[in-house]
Amino acid sequence: MSAIFLSASVPVPGRGNYYENSDPFLIQTAVREFVTAVLGRRLIIWGGHPAITPMVWAVCEDLGVSFAKSVVLYQSKFFSELFPEENRRFGNVIYVDAIPGDRNASLLQMRQKMLSRDDLSAAVFIGGMEGVLEEYRLFSEFHPGLKTLAIPAPGGAARELAGRIGKLSSADTQDVNFARIFHVQLDLAPNEPRTL
Repeated sequence: MSAIFLSASVPVPGRGNYYENSDPFLIQTAVREFVTAVLGRRLIIWGGHPAITPMVWAVCEDLGVSFAKSVVLYQSKFFSELFPEENRRFGNVIYVDAIPGDRNASLLQMRQKMLSRDDLSAAVFIGGMEGVLEEYRLFSEFHPGLKTLAIPAPGGAARELAGRIGKLSSADTQDVNFARIFHVQLDLAPNEPRTL
């Protein structure tokens, strides 16, 4: 079974201009539509983010899909004090050792482990800050030629990335039919069974 990597977060003030051009509601909507389209049909891989992990858990609950079989969550032990409560419920978290006192090196180590998986077939980028750009860079290095999909409408770093990897029109930045985008771009039939 192939896996799809999700890179998503809600930007915060003070880290570039990502917060100013982002819409947290649209980020949440896009993440929810991605998870709804993919869950149980492909394995979802992502690095847990406090704003995203609870959404993924909620969709699993809503659809009655086993979280333990359908997603793999990566976390750096550097952030152990910030893990969302949902982490305690998951039996499928891969904790990557921290590099003491070095946030950036700890994140890089986790991202390298997560993105070097050989079962990845595509990557999706929603919202986010500089981490989205770094994860795109690493994904492209480990998996040149695989599908990358940056969703521009919610803003954040993913909008910047969408402009880098393809032509970005004003219509693209307004397209909020996320379900259609994911089904078409990831080749997922809306009636495909959820077998995971």
